[in-house]
Amino acid sequence: MPRLLFTICTYNEVENIRLLIPELRAVSSDADILVIDDNSPDGTGDVVREFAAADSKVSLLHRPEKQGLGAAKVEAFRYAIAEGYDQLLNLDADFSHSPNHIPAILQCAEDADVVIGSRYVKGGGVVGWNLRRHLMSRCINLYARVLLGLKTKDNSGSFRCYSVSKLAEIDWDRTMAKGYAFEEEVLYRCHRVGCRFVETPITFADRRFGVTKINMKEAVVALWVIFRLGVQRLRGVPVRA
Repeated sequence: MPRLLFTICTYNEVENIRLLIPELRAVSSDADILVIDDNSPDGTGDVVREFAAADSKVSLLHRPEKQGLGAAKVEAFRYAIAEGYDQLLNLDADFSHSPNHIPAILQCAEDADVVIGSRYVKGGGVVGWNLRRHLMSRCINLYARVLLGLKTKDNSGSFRCYSVSKLAEIDWDRTMAKGYAFEEEVLYRCHRVGCRFVETPITFADRRFGVTKINMKEAVVALWVIFRLGVQRLRGVPVRA
């Protein structure tokens, strides 16, 4: 059976993480759970430490300050590579990614290097968004497909399972995105090392507790990062480790 690591990046998710970890354990009693927390002032890290004290398969990677989602996920990838995991499944802490979808994602991972829990394939969808959020998401996904040469439809979501051996082929020191554009950048780099992609439908629901960290500034930065990655693609800048 593949060694599986669930990864969750958190900042001020105390209410959600308290509920999410037991649900992940119910989905898979064998998987390990790694929470990467950016020193959340609301006590998220303390809650994870409580779980870790009672369950050896739960770990906290504490970062002393808020350094960005992209940097947190690079640390998660490096941890999975160093510890010899076979698969890494990442999901958001806020229950926008239902653990109920995990079995289908893992089943797809038997024949793919990257499995995307997709809002934009048949059977997928979004609950709780206004028209502005829908338009922003659709436009950024089209933009990424054109500039980065991606065939996948949902390139901005983070509910994914990766083959760790393929992640190990990528030079993560070359990462450009610190924020939400990291999701598109990961797929671009995985595409460049020959990963096989599969999308499986999910229903994305707006968060249970807390507030979203996405804003217009993040969207503008994402457009610029994706543009720069597109230039690198045309120039053939290497991505391998």
